[in-house]
Amino acid sequence: MKATAWMGRDSVKVVDVPDPRILNARDAIVKISSTAICGSDLHLYHGYIPALRKGDILGHEFMGEVVEVGPEVDNLAVGDRVVVPFPIACGNCVSCQQGRYSVCENSNPNAGLAEKIMGHSPAGIFGYSHLLGGYAGGQAEYARVPFADVGPIKVPDEVPDDQALMLADVFPTGYMGAEMCDITPGDVIAVWGAGPVGLLAAASARLLGAERVIVIDRYPYRLRLAAEHVGAETINYAELDVLDELNQRTAGRGPDACIDAVGLEGHHGNAAVYAYDRAKQAVRLETERPSALRQAILACRSGGVVSVIGAYGGFVDKFPIGAFMNRSLIMRTGQCHVQRYTRPLLEHIVRGDLDPSLVISHRMPLKDAAKGYRIFQKKQDDCTKVVLKV
Repeated sequence: MKATAWMGRDSVKVVDVPDPRILNARDAIVKISSTAICGSDLHLYHGYIPALRKGDILGHEFMGEVVEVGPEVDNLAVGDRVVVPFPIACGNCVSCQQGRYSVCENSNPNAGLAEKIMGHSPAGIFGYSHLLGGYAGGQAEYARVPFADVGPIKVPDEVPDDQALMLADVFPTGYMGAEMCDITPGDVIAVWGAGPVGLLAAASARLLGAERVIVIDRYPYRLRLAAEHVGAETINYAELDVLDELNQRTAGRGPDACIDAVGLEGHHGNAAVYAYDRAKQAVRLETERPSALRQAILACRSGGVVSVIGAYGGFVDKFPIGAFMNRSLIMRTGQCHVQRYTRPLLEHIVRGDLDPSLVISHRMPLKDAAKGYRIFQKKQDDCTKVVLKV
């Protein structure tokens, strides 16, 4: 089959690889119809996630048709159209039983490696390095889905691929980011990043009752999407001082909650600190550029919530712990527990409450995956999200 493989820093290639096969009684094989390039795939593309190897198959957002099931998969049948959550979860461990699927205790076969860096291991993730299981990803013609009796959900015929595919990651991730803000009537929510996750976090904050949502980014076309499709106020951080502007818009109090939807390759904030982060990251003395996170902490009102859904992989420098501790801030974070959200969010889609496909700008065949990565990474042609059709 054809699959998108990482070939080294800033390089991917569609190559021929063996077809996947059933390895466990709870596996399924999915013939992929649509898959997507995620912002966190760019962290892999740039080589910032540990334990990625040349030839690894990328992609954690995919959906398609079930073509084979293991003998213990009784919730799916050949021919079912399904969307697959990006975290791999067993459904049986303490974490899964508590709905914390992205920290499943049984799905990362390389848990020992993750424990050396993180203390304890999170769940395995499709196409996201050997640190998180070494599972082949979904930017391919077929994928093996472990624990298929727990993860995938059937998609109604009336829901198009472009909407259903967003349930694999970006819609649940954005929604969880907003949910973690504990939104109450009258709240002002600030969102750093107007990429797919940031846009859907902003839309979810509105859905959950926020009075005002303010989105921070530097690309006019992304800020335009936030204003036109989400009804958000916007701040272009290349033109305005974000902290001053947020204080002015909130009578000096700061937003009630701040969502970091940027992650480890941020650009926001002080130019000298950004140059410091770039230099340390380039020589691998620091794995993150946490500029959006630092700014969110400084901006948030005292006693407020900082919700972190942008992906981070290792260690940050110059973390403002003094502001965080002395102002009684609350931080909530995590890879999304997608299995918790897929069904209720599918209901929102079916009812027409929110169309998550608003974030898609480009559609192209799988064979053009390398082109898709380039235009997404360089923000060419007003690119917000690339969907690969298989």
